[in-house]
Amino acid sequence: MVERADPHGASPREIRVASVPTGHVYVRHCSGVDSDGVRRLGDPRPNAAAQTSQRWWPSAMLDPDWVSGHHKEFDVFHLHFGFDAQSPAQLTALVDALKRNDKPLVYTVHDLRNPHQPDAALHDAALNVLVPAAAQLITLTPGAAESIRSRWNRTAAVLPHPHVVELSRLGRPRPPRDRFRVGLHAKSLRPNMSVLPLVRVLTETVAELPDGELQVNIHREVADPASLAHAPELVRELRDFADRGRLTLTVHDPFDDGQLWDYLASLDLSVLPYLFGTHSGWLEACHDLGTAAAAPDCGFYAQQRPCLSYGHNQKGGLDEKSLREAVLTAFEERPAPRATVKDRTRERAELAAAHHALYTKVLR
Repeated sequence: MVERADPHGASPREIRVASVPTGHVYVRHCSGVDSDGVRRLGDPRPNAAAQTSQRWWPSAMLDPDWVSGHHKEFDVFHLHFGFDAQSPAQLTALVDALKRNDKPLVYTVHDLRNPHQPDAALHDAALNVLVPAAAQLITLTPGAAESIRSRWNRTAAVLPHPHVVELSRLGRPRPPRDRFRVGLHAKSLRPNMSVLPLVRVLTETVAELPDGELQVNIHREVADPASLAHAPELVRELRDFADRGRLTLTVHDPFDDGQLWDYLASLDLSVLPYLFGTHSGWLEACHDLGTAAAAPDCGFYAQQRPCLSYGHNQKGGLDEKSLREAVLTAFEERPAPRATVKDRTRERAELAAAHHALYTKVLR
């Protein structure tokens, strides 16, 4: 047991956690604003990224040799993200290394379906290694926990997603607006995004609203013929809509955090174009900033934070009527509910305490 009372009255020592990764905003905001008795190791720089800014992908902590060489530096191994490229055999070797060194594995199941992988079997194979091996499972919603119970007969603690926007930015007033702006951000077209069917419905719906406007954003590589992410048919149709005044098309490099918060705060409604997935940090950012979100009925977004839902999944495709109704509801019921600094600060403290308690439990 790591937390053992000192007979001379000294406080118990902190729990040291090897998080994969540590620098991700989710992981950072599962720590308390003040000391919470947990110290997470910094992200080691992968050897392949020695001369680059890459920090997490892939994490050196996923290497069994790293575990064997550093096991005296941590008490608990907590896996979140970044194992997309690891085969089941590699994950099994990681699990075995943790067992040999008597280090409990905690796994937060963020994704039951990986949004970056078109083939669900790849992530399923990884889950079939990690979920049975974990000493403690965590997930974000009751629906995800029930799915875990049904598939693996394991119980997962349900802990909410912490705030994404920094507390200092979260309380800033929203910019004044005299129009109703709907935004759809396609980023670099992740495999779980279906964009054009949504845009076709949105152009018709937003055009009917007084002072309504539709903005569609894509990353520059989607419009670049030299890029592997180039999507000429998508770009051609979006530009045709833009030329006809049906939407504003914005092509740009990926936003940094400040630019992303400014973008989201400029919207009245953000439409998430996901065809499959489980949970969303984007949805959390919308909640932090007071921007309504329309999320698909795949995954468990509606259990995560207050949002509008519409039908969009791999089995049934797009339910155009429900998307239209989500836009009209956002228009009629604005402003959207918004997280407060007080509530997010309290929630973060509760998350930090919950993680400390779970780490303590697996170390007994």
